[in-house]
Amino acid sequence: MVVVEESDGTVVAQMLALVRYKSSWFPPYLYTHCRVLGEGVYLQSQSAVSHSALFAMMLQKLTSILGHRVLYVEVSHLTQKMFGYKEFRDAGFFPVRWMSIHNSLHSHTPEERITPRMQKRIDTAYARGVVTREVADNKDFQHFMRLLRRHNWLKPKRYIPHESFFRGLMEKGNGRLYITHYHDHVIGCSAVVYSGRHENMQNNVYLWYSAFRRKSYAWLHPDELTIWHAIKDAHRRGYDHICFLDVGLPFRKNRFRDFILRFGGKPTSTYRWFRSSIGWANRLLSWFYRD
Repeated sequence: MVVVEESDGTVVAQMLALVRYKSSWFPPYLYTHCRVLGEGVYLQSQSAVSHSALFAMMLQKLTSILGHRVLYVEVSHLTQKMFGYKEFRDAGFFPVRWMSIHNSLHSHTPEERITPRMQKRIDTAYARGVVTREVADNKDFQHFMRLLRRHNWLKPKRYIPHESFFRGLMEKGNGRLYITHYHDHVIGCSAVVYSGRHENMQNNVYLWYSAFRRKSYAWLHPDELTIWHAIKDAHRRGYDHICFLDVGLPFRKNRFRDFILRFGGKPTSTYRWFRSSIGWANRLLSWFYRD
């Protein structure tokens, strides 16, 4: 945690950085990287100009502390695409274009945003006995973790936190875990987190993790049912938007992006900022991803 204080000890800004250790036997790799979600939190009395100055201070301090302890630093999910552009450049970061999708829940109902064909598939799956509900006990939780890890086993970039992280989401009320059942089989799961309800802030839900047994239960469409339940539950609870994290790079063809867009969401182009601790690699990547 990087914190900026005034002379009297008042905290005016703070930014959380997560250091992750990643390793695998196949393919073999071992490295540490730092992940920052958002630009931090600022005292409401601070102006937009001072936000940029405070952000520059925190960014410089973060990179100086980490030094060569991590392979790279990644900053994502900024509230505005161009936020901190100069500050990132001055700190040696380079931008990579990324896709983001969110569904508005306040202007139209979820049913108004999907096609009649998808609605029919959802209704048919429910009629066949598919049920999505919140994780209620330890048995449900173990099913959730097992499916999530199996689904992402061959995805090296996909980081799955320790199960204590997901237990903390449930116990502290900062998020919810869902599982999709078909009789005695778990065929889908998802995890959402909440931004909280604060003054002058949008109340958003973030779909952070999801997993499905698409091939084994293709006729039941477990991916659609699992995502649909998360959207419906967020709408029922009165949130403004549901945001889908890690949609991916803006390639011309992106299966996951196209799938999420079926629910009537809005795609937007954003930046993710990176800085490698290897000097020559950072210079090469900065040239490659130059604007």
